[in-house]
Amino acid sequence: MLRTYTIAFQGAEAAQVEVQCAMSPGVPGFSIVGLPDKAVSEARERVRAAITSLRIALPSQRITINLSPADMPKAGSHYDLPIALAVLAAMKAVPAEAVEDYFSMGELSLDGTLVPVAGALPAALCAAGAERGLLCPEASAKEAAWIGSTQVYGAGNLTQLIRHLKGGSLLAAAEAGHLPPRRAGPDLRDVRGQERAKRVLEIAAAGRHHLLMTGAPGAGKSMLAKRMPDLLPDLSPREALETAMVHSVAGLLDGRGISRDRPFREPHHTSSPAAIVGGGRAAQPGEISMAHNGVLFMDELPEFPPSVLDTLRQPMETGEVMVSRANAHLRYPCRFLMVAAANPCRCGYLSDASRGCAQAPACSEKYLGKISGPMMDRFDLRIEIPSVAYKDLDMPPSGDSSAQVRERVIAARDLQAKRYEGMEGVHTNADIQGQLLDEVAAPDKEGREMLLRAAERFGLSARGYHRILRVARTIADLEGSAELKKPHVAEALSYRITTLKG
Repeated sequence: MLRTYTIAFQGAEAAQVEVQCAMSPGVPGFSIVGLPDKAVSEARERVRAAITSLRIALPSQRITINLSPADMPKAGSHYDLPIALAVLAAMKAVPAEAVEDYFSMGELSLDGTLVPVAGALPAALCAAGAERGLLCPEASAKEAAWIGSTQVYGAGNLTQLIRHLKGGSLLAAAEAGHLPPRRAGPDLRDVRGQERAKRVLEIAAAGRHHLLMTGAPGAGKSMLAKRMPDLLPDLSPREALETAMVHSVAGLLDGRGISRDRPFREPHHTSSPAAIVGGGRAAQPGEISMAHNGVLFMDELPEFPPSVLDTLRQPMETGEVMVSRANAHLRYPCRFLMVAAANPCRCGYLSDASRGCAQAPACSEKYLGKISGPMMDRFDLRIEIPSVAYKDLDMPPSGDSSAQVRERVIAARDLQAKRYEGMEGVHTNADIQGQLLDEVAAPDKEGREMLLRAAERFGLSARGYHRILRVARTIADLEGSAELKKPHVAEALSYRITTLKG
């Protein structure tokens, strides 16, 4: 029995799979066992044609491929290459000991060409953990080489891999693609007016606080949201790898490999729960996971079905999501910054005195009522965006640029990184809770008294009370203040106590 190794995806991670090949006397045939899906079962035809294209005849024996562990579901076309290598080793066309030294993955064309597949990054990580190299299509090699702790060899076709394994024409080890320069997005100064909204964006970016903006159509909500990624610091090496792992499984990485840019995802309001949270036939990651360590922008929030919005409540708190299906239970990371935008009512002009809403206030209550109270309670920051006067549009740009705001955000994030160093699951002020919240976000006497009065008057929930303290801690960090004072609490309260419910 000959064996080689490949991987099966379990969320954003990869699990080792042993590909075993046995040839026995009997009626010639080619079977694959070990819970293969349709794409894996069809690999026998692609492998048969690819090997035949090399003018290598399959023996007149029964070929059995077992994918071990046999009780783990196997899905995807990346099993083509390891199956082909196992068969070639069993036929003594390549050295068996050489094949056993590698993990491999890749789809085979009928002429033996290797087609790139998703998931090269987690595959390389799994191979490194098993102290083996990785063989993959040439187009996936630069992505996989970012791991750096194992040798990755990319080939254009099956012939090149055979020569490499036989020692005749060795492939060069792949090198990680060059880190692309940071892409500059639209500048915050391009937004005319809306100085208060710009301040809220800065606070949200500094502490990773979820933000909800309401305002009339055309007030600039989408413009503001799309400038959020440029206010955030670059991904750290650890964050870049985490994000790239998810994007690799989803097939979103290009040939250059990982990037230090924060992801920005903006799903349409017609998206299904599986598209947002994850799922589908192969339990793929959803938009919230592809926004991991970045920004999830949900425009026209009340237009999303309630079933979609309510599925976001737990991931917004925990930073991870469990996608459970009949044949899979997969965990994906989803620590994102959510920026949501909504009109104040169905027609959108509730707050516009010049137009007015004929059905106010019932129109607003019914429209925003689509957002459940528990969901609304999870937004740390809420702000109403006023319409911009025509005369303001002709004014020169005002306020700080994205680069200037970003410098202050980075300084605040650095303070938080030092404060929470070594703490599991705590990265920014949005993550603090329990005793840690009491230690780092305890306001002075005046600030506490004001917060208690506001909590009693406006009926704040315990979650809302704690979120105000987290936002106040971020405001203090932006000022470089070690103490949490009354002005910090007052500003945080102003972003929580609005005309919106909760």
